[in-house]
Amino acid sequence: MTNLVTDPPAVAARPAPAAEKHRQVSPLGGVAHLALFLWALATAGPLIWVLLASFKNNTEIFLGKPFALPESFSLQTYADAWSEAHIGQYFLNSVFVVLVSTAGTMLFGSMAAYVLARYRFPGNRAIYYLFVSGLAFPTFMALAPLFGILQSLQLLNTFTGLILVYIAYSLSFTVFFLTAFFRTLPAEIDEAAMMDGAGHLRRFFQVMLPMAKSGLVSITIFNIVGQWNQYLLPVVIMQGSGADSKWVLTQGIANISTQAGYHAEWSTLFAALTLAILPMIVVYAIFQRQIQAGLTAGAVK
Repeated sequence: MTNLVTDPPAVAARPAPAAEKHRQVSPLGGVAHLALFLWALATAGPLIWVLLASFKNNTEIFLGKPFALPESFSLQTYADAWSEAHIGQYFLNSVFVVLVSTAGTMLFGSMAAYVLARYRFPGNRAIYYLFVSGLAFPTFMALAPLFGILQSLQLLNTFTGLILVYIAYSLSFTVFFLTAFFRTLPAEIDEAAMMDGAGHLRRFFQVMLPMAKSGLVSITIFNIVGQWNQYLLPVVIMQGSGADSKWVLTQGIANISTQAGYHAEWSTLFAALTLAILPMIVVYAIFQRQIQAGLTAGAVK
């Protein structure tokens, strides 16, 4: 019996996976990457230059190579800025004011936002729009009446007056942001806590606040950065001059550049600027994931 040898059946060629297909690079993608690179260079370049200049003297900054590395990385300029220029005192003043004012802003702002987002009562929308309208008014428009109010209350040149102004200044955006965020939280959990006998305060502090952690972290960082960099309000509220004043860090840095004239120690000024910039970079680097999570969670329901 003859065995017939047949050819094996042809195996159908599998389609190449999508990853192996030729990809066409869009010209717009290259332009976008170039624009992002230029933006990053324009943002990080001056910060790196300030950091390097803080280790140089005036001769190296102006007569040497301004973009070269310093001859030595001595911390003497930072010591001079901290003690002789009183940046240390101004730094601690800023830390105290920002911590207390941010805590007050988050406490009052989150409570107001929770009530406006979860409760229905006459005037709810009017109060909400009243908070939001604060975003439409520039700060400088309120400086004259603000000065008069604080003067009548004897709160000029006091940390109490500056903290209260910071809280009022930050409430508008805090309430606007957190009201939208609280609306995205599920109402079933709040109702279940109410059925279990939890009161208003207990539901707010033990149920809703932990659920809104990402949004609270995001708006807290925004408030810290905004209050830390504030200059116009402290100039109006905090009077006095010299080492005995209650200036904050932005006032102290501005004083270095305006009082020294042509004999300025620029390395000391750049050291003070570095001390003002680094804390905000560190805070953002630590809480970067929480900030992004809070923004996306508050935007999508």
